This record gives sequence, C-alpha cells and structure tokens, in this order.
Amino acid sequence: MNNLHVGTIGWSYNFWKGNFYPNRTASKDFLAYYSTKFNTVEVDNTFYRIPNQQTIINWKKQTPEGFLFSLKFPQVITHIKMLKDCQNETNAFLSRVALLKEKLGCLLLQFPPAFGNGVLPLLKVFLRDLPREHRYVVEVRNKKLLNNDFYSLLKEYNVVMAWADSSQMPQIDEVTSDFIYVRWKATEEKSKAPWAR
Repeated sequence: MNNLHVGTIGWSYNFWKGNFYPNRTASKDFLAYYSTKFNTVEVDNTFYRIPNQQTIINWKKQTPEGFLFSLKFPQVITHIKMLKDCQNETNAFLSRVALLKEKLGCLLLQFPPAFGNGVLPLLKVFLRDLPREHRYVVEVRNKKLLNNDFYSLLKEYNVVMAWADSSQMPQIDEVTSDFIYVRWKATEEKSKAPWAR
C-alpha cells in the first residue's frame, strides 16, 4: 500500500503534548515530529488565510521525502464568493501552495450547505480553468447535489468527491477520480485525539 497516506487535520495542537508529542517538544518542532508518525496532513488554516511564502518553505523543509500536504481552498473562494469573481484569489492561492512542489498533495474545495445545484455551471467553469498538474477534492454539504449530474462533472475533470463522515450527509461512496479521499470527523465530545481520551 505504497500509495496510502494517513494523517490528521493540522499538527499544532498544544493539548497533544504529553499524549502525542513528547512533553518537552517546542511548538516549532511539532511538524517535524508529526511527520515521523504520519505521511500526510490536511492544512485547515489555509481556509482562513493564504500562508506567506516563508511559512510554506518551512513546511517543506521540516518534512521528509514522500510527505504530502493537502490544503483547503480559502473560504473567500468557497464560502464568501462561492466561485464568483474569484480568479485573483484562486491564482494567489495556487501560486503560493505550488511552492510545496512534490509535497503538494490534494487541494480541497469544501463548500457550505448553500452551495447547491444552481451553482453547478459556475463549478464547471471553475474546475475547467484549474491547472491540471494539481489534484483536487470537492466536499459538499448539500444532499441535493448528490446526483449523476454532479458526479459526472467531477469525473469529467478527474476531481475527487470526498468521502466525508458527517451526521448531516448520507454516506458517500461514489468514485469520481483515480484516487479517493476520506475525511473522518470527530464529534464535539470526541474532538481530542484518540490517545488523549
């Protein structure tokens, strides 16, 4: 299973100290230690802001060969503008994350419940215009989108439909690309890492 990558959402959690990170691990060393145990990570903070260039370079330096970063598209693209007039933000994001080079894994477009069938024409144009050298994942939170038109659109552009564990959505097992992307989510009561329970 050389192509299997397993990781968590983020790595900079102080409450992991003493449970996952050794007690004396400095926060600046969290990622380096994390990457000795997992071979990928999903970066959530790119949803809120695009990291600066030095941050991306540091991530790349602190992780071993074969490690992959999956990053969320910024919320200004997926939630605020919902794919309308967001070419500048998209270009800025793609240009910055490209600094990861061979360590760039998937780019996740996570849409809100308001993103429904009426937005499919926008999604088609958006996916069509994305650079083909990257891998993309789409996660939706609107049950009405789970139909053949939506799946066919993702297949057309080799975009993955995320298999997300969610109480608000039915179980999804549709394969729309040449790889799969699974997101398990904890409940509020179980939001700490398993070893911290």
